[in-house]
Amino acid sequence: MEVSASFDLHGHTQESAWSALPAFLIREQARGSRCVIVITGKGKLGEGVLRRNFLHWLDMPEARRLVSGYAQAHPRHGGKGAFYVFIRRR
Repeated sequence: MEVSASFDLHGHTQESAWSALPAFLIREQARGSRCVIVITGKGKLGEGVLRRNFLHWLDMPEARRLVSGYAQAHPRHGGKGAFYVFIRRR
């Protein structure tokens, strides 16, 4: 599947990431994107706050209307610090 866009959470606070990520996914859904990359970073010992919150957010009802699934990115796309996000059709 072709990756149509990426969103980097580096530099975001938890609060700004919480509002910017849904806006990005809504915009990409409207554009007809099917797969995007979200870069969370790894954090210390692979348990960064943004990474953990991102995975938690994907389990929430607000995300389920936008996202059909996700997978850890290939190393060339960021590996453990990034995720492919599969966007639902409108």
